Amino acid sequence: MTGDSSFNEFDVKGFLKTLTPRPGVYKMLNQQGEVLYIGKAKNLKNRVSSYFRSQTASPKQQAMVSHVADIEVTVTHSEGEALLLESQLIKRYMPKYNICLRDDKSYPYIYISSLHDFPRVTFHRGAKKLRGLYFGPYPSAGAVKETLKLIQKIFPVRQCEDSYYQNRSRPCLQHQIQRCTAPCVGLINREDYGLDVEGTVLFLEGKSETLINRLIEKMEKASMSLDFEQAAAYRDQISRIRGILEKHFVHGERGDVDIVASATRAGMAAVQVFFIRNGQHLGNKLFYPKLFDDTASENILQAFIAQYYLDKPIPSELILSHDIDEIELLQEVLTQHAKRPVSLCTSVRGERLKWLQMAMTNAESALNAKLSNRQGLYGRYVSLQEELGCNEIPKRLECFDISHTQGDQTVAACVVFDQEGPVKSAYRRFNIQGITGGDDYAAIHQAVSRRFARIKKGEYEAPDILFIDGGRGQVNEAKKALAELAINNVMIVGVSKGPDRKAGMEKLILTDQEQPIDFSPGSSALLLIQHIRDEAHRFAITGHRQRRGKAKRESLLEEISGLGPKRRQLLLKQFGGLQGITRASVDALSSIDGISKHLAQKIYDQLHQQDGN
Repeated sequence: MTGDSSFNEFDVKGFLKTLTPRPGVYKMLNQQGEVLYIGKAKNLKNRVSSYFRSQTASPKQQAMVSHVADIEVTVTHSEGEALLLESQLIKRYMPKYNICLRDDKSYPYIYISSLHDFPRVTFHRGAKKLRGLYFGPYPSAGAVKETLKLIQKIFPVRQCEDSYYQNRSRPCLQHQIQRCTAPCVGLINREDYGLDVEGTVLFLEGKSETLINRLIEKMEKASMSLDFEQAAAYRDQISRIRGILEKHFVHGERGDVDIVASATRAGMAAVQVFFIRNGQHLGNKLFYPKLFDDTASENILQAFIAQYYLDKPIPSELILSHDIDEIELLQEVLTQHAKRPVSLCTSVRGERLKWLQMAMTNAESALNAKLSNRQGLYGRYVSLQEELGCNEIPKRLECFDISHTQGDQTVAACVVFDQEGPVKSAYRRFNIQGITGGDDYAAIHQAVSRRFARIKKGEYEAPDILFIDGGRGQVNEAKKALAELAINNVMIVGVSKGPDRKAGMEKLILTDQEQPIDFSPGSSALLLIQHIRDEAHRFAITGHRQRRGKAKRESLLEEISGLGPKRRQLLLKQFGGLQGITRASVDALSSIDGISKHLAQKIYDQLHQQDGN
């Protein structure tokens, strides 16, 4: 249902008369059709009407309503359905006046395969398509890697890639440092290896007491059999487990609990989440929701829980730092979503209170650090305005850089900064084609043209200043590219490294000035320019290396007669890349469908000739 589709005059009274009292979601749009705000209501008529009562509307609501040109409504069966839909739409549109959570990444797990006689313990991110056991989610890749290191110290189960494992002829370094029992070369039988895997599973499931009791029984049996060396090994294993438990296990917890604390000040917010799974503290993660103005911590928590948990595995309990208005509704929706009871509580004691206080302290500390950084960054933008003579403080900056190797595999990179720092979701790379190798001027012209053609279509926000890593020639090409697109409201600044190419000695080249601008070394504005220039350089080099590596892999395999595109792709997938193919034996290569013994030998010879072996 839509109000006035013309976007010219919005008949508020007429729209409100037709509005249903049923539950649902409403979207407020401006004259350009952009979504300003998304909300849900138990009674749509009452909720939406409240925005247009000047005596009850807040200053934020009044500011928002002044831009409303249309309202779209979706009716739902229940308020719970409306909450789910509201969460999905906020994530999709990221409206200006909503509390928005920037959290697009999938979370990592530890995966134990059930497809092998000697299963592998490994890092996993993405869909759970493979058969086996998954443990997590963990708050970060670093938390997974740390846990995998701990596991290796207790249970020497393999963590290597299958392609690497299948082509070993002797034990690797992991076996030599006692982190793997080398099942790849038959130094352990399947039954004994299975016991290590079983211990790993018990450890990850939080059944540490069961695990320790089993090891104690084995230690006593070994001692009774006078196998004192084995008994000592079990004793050391128990000692390592107990040491880890002291650091990572939460006293009194056996299930899955998340501790969520929020802090807000000066129009910014931080949310700290501690993850506890099977009684084990997996780590913590910080979030900085996007706010429009000062918002109470309880409202931030409410918006965070709805947006964060409704598309992720939900723990059995959430411990919250603040009371929230719709705690019963959230609890009901989370329970339905998880298909088991989920409780939300704010009143805790004892050990749980200590953890909650720790989370609140972390949230406050992170917010203080963020505010400090923001103030410092804002000062750099003010300095940039003064140095370049801008009428207003710049809000958005872009920087382009070019990377290639002697003209080959040229990549242009564009990075974006706003007044909060790098906006990595807006970064873009361009594979430059159709130019003379090494022609940086033509590369800049092509990249800027492609980027700003899309900006002109409204796909991206235009920057206030466009930085080009280069001299007068690159700046002139960028100017030509914008002129061809009839864009004349973007300042172009070249960042030249100067004669000695030393950091701090950069010269700035403006299109309307013949002489470069010299900033004093250590200037706040120069530090900001160096930051965005270095980030563009890093992003460009990374993209170039990826493109060059891909071309190298393809060219090595393309040189082998009889190996077509389909077989090349099959080999790369089966062995996990060119490195895996290089390590493979002739027998392993010929085991792939479509690869004869003769062709496998050719592949082997070609790759090892390239390696100089």
